Amino acid sequence: MVLDAQKMEALMNKEKILFIQTAFPGDAILTLPAIKKLKGFFLDSVIDVLCIPTTKEIFEASPFVDSAIVLDKKGAQKSLIQTYKFIKQLKLNNYTRVYSSHRSLRTALIVLLLEIRESFGFDNSSLMHVYKNLIAYDINKHEVQRNLDLVGFDYDEKSWKIIPDIIGDEPALSKIDSYLNQHQLNNGFIAVAPGSVWNTKKYPAEYYEEVIKYFVDKKNKVVLIGGDSDKLLCENLTAQFSENVFNSAGNFTIVESIELLRHAKLLISNDSAPTHMGVCADINVLTIYCSTIPGFGFYPYNKNSTYVSFDDLKCKPCGIHGYDVCPIKTFDCGKKLLPTEVISKAEAILNE
Repeated sequence: MVLDAQKMEALMNKEKILFIQTAFPGDAILTLPAIKKLKGFFLDSVIDVLCIPTTKEIFEASPFVDSAIVLDKKGAQKSLIQTYKFIKQLKLNNYTRVYSSHRSLRTALIVLLLEIRESFGFDNSSLMHVYKNLIAYDINKHEVQRNLDLVGFDYDEKSWKIIPDIIGDEPALSKIDSYLNQHQLNNGFIAVAPGSVWNTKKYPAEYYEEVIKYFVDKKNKVVLIGGDSDKLLCENLTAQFSENVFNSAGNFTIVESIELLRHAKLLISNDSAPTHMGVCADINVLTIYCSTIPGFGFYPYNKNSTYVSFDDLKCKPCGIHGYDVCPIKTFDCGKKLLPTEVISKAEAILNE
């Protein structure tokens, strides 16, 4: 019913839409299917996205986003006064609809002060009554499904599995081609993303070393993926091997990394942004869950992708995001998940 109403309105009105997602890169990627459907509802409308500095490139690389507007929560718009001035400027864009997949207090205040005709948010958002249209946030669904609910797209068991659209520009593609040729990776490789913002999401480095050794011994080339904060970890892992292991951490942007991943046979990743980058690239992904669980709704859903997790623990999950240090100082969720189990799952994916 919601879908039909939106389609009819789209025929009569050209909408100017603001979509708010000011969370981490992985969250940003998982909003792209909803934005794609929103563009389908309102074909001639403008869709801008309010995002943070680190996710701007993601939205700029989407063919369904007209403009990515940066809210720098830790910089230019850190204070309430600076945020208020920012909102006053944003209000001049005269948006007719706003959709917010981000549920924070700051986001609710932005929506309130923008005074947009139609606003859509989740029913567990801070200051939820700010939103004129409340959408049920179902904790048992995948995040992509929840975002599709937000924009009113009706889906079935298969149709929600939409690959996020990210398109690298020519300089990005050229840079990746050069890297592939330099390291002779054109026949495919195993990608490994050992980093995370949260330490309790990081599978032990010594276990990753065993996983990498297994694939190198089987004549595979391995490329380590990550950002600037993962460089040292990836350098240390690369140093354990004399050949066929390459460290790309910190060398590429998010969009460039996605273009690199398109050439991989498999990505092995923690429960972090690279998992969703692998889905973007539409390759097989194996996600390792330490302190978190797939049930939170952030698991890989494309192709033969799957996950591996040691769940026989009373303390798991200890939080939706993770921690710098294990709350009970054991980190059994990582230590008890042996490399042999990861290797077995990876081989099963590759052999399908």
